[in-house]
Formats: sequence, C-alpha cells, structure tokens
Amino acid sequence: MDTKSGFAALIGRPNVGKSTLMNRLIGQKIAITSNKPQTTRNRIQTVYTDERGQIVFLDTPGIHKAKNKLGEYMVNIAEKTLADVDVVLWLVEPSTFIGAGEKHIIAQLKNCKKPVLLVINKVDTVAKEEILKFIDTYRKEMDFAEILPVSALKGTNTDDLTDTIFKYLPFGPMYYDEDTVTDQPMRQITAELIREKALRCLSDEVPHGIAVTVEQMKERPDGSMWDIEANIICERDSHKGIIIGKGGAMLKKIGSAARFEIEKQLEQKVNLKLWVKVRREWRDSELMMKNFGYRED
Repeated sequence: MDTKSGFAALIGRPNVGKSTLMNRLIGQKIAITSNKPQTTRNRIQTVYTDERGQIVFLDTPGIHKAKNKLGEYMVNIAEKTLADVDVVLWLVEPSTFIGAGEKHIIAQLKNCKKPVLLVINKVDTVAKEEILKFIDTYRKEMDFAEILPVSALKGTNTDDLTDTIFKYLPFGPMYYDEDTVTDQPMRQITAELIREKALRCLSDEVPHGIAVTVEQMKERPDGSMWDIEANIICERDSHKGIIIGKGGAMLKKIGSAARFEIEKQLEQKVNLKLWVKVRREWRDSELMMKNFGYRED
C-alpha cells in the first residue's frame, strides 16, 4: 500500500475553532460555526482525500462542565472519540494561561495512546513573537507529537497541518470513495444550517435552548425546487416570542439566511417553512433529545 488512511479527531474547549478548522481543511462548509459556545453538539465526520490517501476528520463538541443531560451527552461524545482515532488534534487558543478546562483535557490526553498534535489556533489575533511563549507554556504540560500554530480563519499553516496528520496515519486502503466529503445525511445538514442561522441571529440567552427538526424534505417531481418544513424547538414561551420576533421579522430573517445556505448545498431552489414550538426542559429529557437527533449510537 502506498496510500495512507485513518481517523483524526478534533477536540478542545468550546469556541476554539474546531468546526472552522475542519471546514478549512476539507475545503467545504459542512460543520456549522458561530461565536456561541457549544455550537457543535454531535460528532461530525468529514473526509479529505488526495493522492497521498484519506483523512477522516471527526469534529467533536467542546469539552466543558456539563449542566444538563444534553451537556453530558456532548462531553461523552467528545471524550469517547479519543479511543476511535489514529491521531488527536487538540485545539487551544493562543495564551500563556492554562485554565481548569484545559487541565481536564490534559488529564484525558495523558491516558490516550494515540499521537496528540497540539494545534494553537487563532494565531492571526496575536503578534508573531508571542507564539513561542504559548508553545513553551503547553510544552511543559505534556509530551506532544507535534505543536503547530495555525489560523483556521485565515488558512495560515493549515497545509502544514494536513501534511503532519498524514505523517501519523497508517498505510492502508481508503474508507470512502474519493468524492465523499461527509457521511452526514442532507436532512441533518439542513437542520444544522437552520440552527446556525438561529444562533447567529438570536441573543445570547436563547441559543443554548434551541434544537431544529426537519419534518419534511421533498424534491418536487419536476426537479425545480425542494420543499422543506422544519421546527425550531425552544424551552420557554418567552423564547418563542424572541425567535418569531415582532411581526415575524426574526423568524423571517433566520429562514431567509438558512434558505440561502441550504440552496448552496443542494444546488437548487428551496421553499423553506419554519415553525417555532416550545418543549420545556427538553435538554434534560433523554427521550426528547433522541427525538431531536442527539443519540450516542
């Protein structure tokens, strides 16, 4: 075998840029992004293929102190992924301060038998001469296979990161055909794109308590358009009012932003209808979580 093939997990605290980096590495937007913590809730699998072989990326939820069953589910998904991969990419922000969240991840990684690449993201936000200080801070904490400063947003050093990942993958056949970019069903991608637009449009108090379910997704017989119906789930009546907005303005804003992104994915026109429903305390109900697509299997 002259090709390499394997799995690479992206782990880290919320908001360090895991989804942005994965989208950058595969050259396509699959994982949703926002500046709100806990944007990624499920493990998302994407595929990068070139003449050297194939990297299957696993983007995981941010590791944080769970406050409800949804939080516990997200942390379990992230931590279990460590056992399933060939190489681990731990993303951190450029800082000389290592907080409790990072200490918890370090404890997990010290038990990990796989090579760990420390990826210092967002280096576009700091002076170049500062980067050596950040590297030195983390180098003292544990023995990393490699330490790479990158900017997922600007694409700085991301090609070097891809080269380094291949270095640590085993030789073997590809897991997917070369045209595959993700194993995510389009229905799930659609639900996530709607949730992303809601996260970006809404105030801080609402987003953690929303989920999106796609109730119907059908292509018209003449192939001219997709008809999609989806529910935005929230936990309080007051949140429902905020999501709908005055005269339905906020819901319209979310819908039109989501429709634009979904049309790019489907490469077709979309007729999108959104409803808002209240399901109290759904983040602490295992049954409702499963119904909304959060299931560990």
